[in-house]
Amino acid sequence: MPRMKKKRDFSKNCSEKSEVSGLSTVCAIATPAAVGGISVVRISGERAFEIAEKVFKPINRTVREMRGYTAAYGKIFDGEERLDDGVLLVFRAPYSYTGEDVCEISCHGGIYVTRRVVSACIKAGAEPAAAGEFTKRALLNGKMSLTQAEAVADIISAQGEQSLSCSNTMREGALFRECERIGEKLTEISSYISAWIDYPDDDTPVVTPEWLTERLEDVNNDFSRLLKNYDTGKLIREGISCAIVGKPNVGKSTLMNLLSGEERSIVSAVEGTTRDVVEETVNLGGAVLKLSDCAGIRETSDEVEKIGVGIMLKKLENANIVLAVFDGSREISEEDERLFGLIEDKTVIPVINKSDLSQRLDVERLEERLGRCVVISAKDEKSIEMLGKEITARLNISNFDANAGFLANERQRGCVLRAKAAVENALMAVKSGITPDAVGVELEESLNAVFELSGKSASEEVIARVFERFCVGK
Repeated sequence: MPRMKKKRDFSKNCSEKSEVSGLSTVCAIATPAAVGGISVVRISGERAFEIAEKVFKPINRTVREMRGYTAAYGKIFDGEERLDDGVLLVFRAPYSYTGEDVCEISCHGGIYVTRRVVSACIKAGAEPAAAGEFTKRALLNGKMSLTQAEAVADIISAQGEQSLSCSNTMREGALFRECERIGEKLTEISSYISAWIDYPDDDTPVVTPEWLTERLEDVNNDFSRLLKNYDTGKLIREGISCAIVGKPNVGKSTLMNLLSGEERSIVSAVEGTTRDVVEETVNLGGAVLKLSDCAGIRETSDEVEKIGVGIMLKKLENANIVLAVFDGSREISEEDERLFGLIEDKTVIPVINKSDLSQRLDVERLEERLGRCVVISAKDEKSIEMLGKEITARLNISNFDANAGFLANERQRGCVLRAKAAVENALMAVKSGITPDAVGVELEESLNAVFELSGKSASEEVIARVFERFCVGK
């Protein structure tokens, strides 16, 4: 038989004092390893106060005398050598980020002095913290669920307003609550099946195929909704890949410069000026947009320009959305017709540029091919807001409800796919007339996947994978 993976139960009450034992006291720099105003060195574990007392000497009191959520000014030492002046913050278990005793030493933000403070803590008995260890201890000590821990990493990497807002919603437990709600439905169905099978002669409700089908389809719809929101959530977190395409001299580079707020692309009346793909990440309407200003679409004998067009086609293939730029002062050309064929299966926003000039473009024909147009002047900053609203609307980002819970990564998505597959197997079993005990087995599989998603029951291997993406000090 295959060896069962060791699993942990993280469903303990967060307000209780940690019962996780065997963890050493660790320390790490909790701020970026760079020059700044201050740096923070965090110590967490049973010996946090003992170690901090060897390194930090407060004015007029000792570290052990300090109450939780208090600060003290003092001097920082490495043995007998004075390193710096600083401030000590203390948090007593279980009312800290990790659920353990925590001391945080703030020193001047020099790289050398900060490393010396960490070295002093290690000499005093602490061990270097691993990547994400403080958040991992918060998980082990019941301070947060696994999905909340993953949201911490997303908050750190957030690049835009929507990404940060969604990550904070997850950090507050939106997905965990959704897991709990779905888990309760599965548990209820399983309990009815068990009661009916184990006590058929008692006054227990009869579990009919109709009753099972109705409830299983309800749960299956919950899983479908989570999966449907995954792609939108991924765009918000990771950014929207956006290709700016069109024939030469329609204003692609001018638009790129307008959106990026700087001269990223060369603007020239000479066709074929943009030969490579110019890329920039911008924040537009609260969303992160990964822009690619592509070479103009045209037939050319220039070998370098041909390479640029080839790269453009690859960018176009992988883009989440395409800004197809047309010159409103010129009629639709053969090059425009070629562009239609390249982007007809993509999510496209037709952008009619040069609205400040006399218009000759057949807008009705363009909208028949590509949908609603946005008319702008790439020289006018008001165009930025117009495009931002249109992009978020086309990708359905503006209506995205993070409070309903959404899947933030492939691990979570994989759990839901497994849970959904088990429920669909249960539905097939019901419709095939198979006995309810077989349905119960599939429900157990689905429930296990939901518990792994939330972290209520997760293997050590899963936990390790989650914290691989964390930095040291968080």
